[in-house]
Amino acid sequence: MLVKDIMTDKIVHVSVPGNREKALELMISKNVSGLPVVKEGSKKLVGIITRSDLIENPGEDQLALLMSRDLATTSLNEDVKIVAKKMLDNQVRRIPVLDDNEDLIGIVTASDLVSSAITEMNIEDPVENYMVRMIPTVWEKTPLNVAFEMMRSFNFKCLIALDDETKISGILTETDFINESEVVSETSVHNSTVGTEGDKWSWDSKSVLYVEKHMLKFSDKNVLDVSTNQVATANTKTRVSECAKRMYENKIEQIPIIGVDGELVGLIRANDLIKSLI
Repeated sequence: MLVKDIMTDKIVHVSVPGNREKALELMISKNVSGLPVVKEGSKKLVGIITRSDLIENPGEDQLALLMSRDLATTSLNEDVKIVAKKMLDNQVRRIPVLDDNEDLIGIVTASDLVSSAITEMNIEDPVENYMVRMIPTVWEKTPLNVAFEMMRSFNFKCLIALDDETKISGILTETDFINESEVVSETSVHNSTVGTEGDKWSWDSKSVLYVEKHMLKFSDKNVLDVSTNQVATANTKTRVSECAKRMYENKIEQIPIIGVDGELVGLIRANDLIKSLI
């Protein structure tokens, strides 16, 4: 199977010069987690901007300073297995497709590999061979600002919400955090006094430094208020292709894995599933 068989050719992109507001607006309206960035007035690829870039750099407005520039790319006739390896090697979830003139003509995402390749390949391996066992969980009544810091410490793109009986009650993604936040500025004042040592007649001079810090401010809601409570799950013996089909049907990128007794034992993400192609 080749890139041209699975890629998305109706590309949603932004251009430079540009700002974070435009990128965020497109991500939300088109329900995507990343956008190719092209030079204004052309199809020349110059970078990629993702939700994570916006979250990790709330004080930066210019796309040129937010986007990633060192990119892995592919072409129409490259095998999807090679693209899967590029994603894993570069720890990314999207690979731009370029033509012979280096113009942007499409994009392949982890979701494309899941929905158009893995679902069709009838891969019989159980998901337990690919799932992660370090599960990013959070109590459903945790305030959003605390949950956000927990997600960052896990270095995941989602959190699984648990109720008082430690049962799954929902799932929370980066998009949910973005939708419930705004960028705010906070200014702090630092004073320092400098005098001339040994000179009693000298005047002390005072230096005042103003430091402006930008950060994400979240609404007063808790995890339960925001998380998706209809959660698709799989068990450890679910086949890779079946799990991929569930992701595609539910338009999601991660599925909690349940053990024999109904307990949460793992998490499978789109990038975990594409390991089955290597």
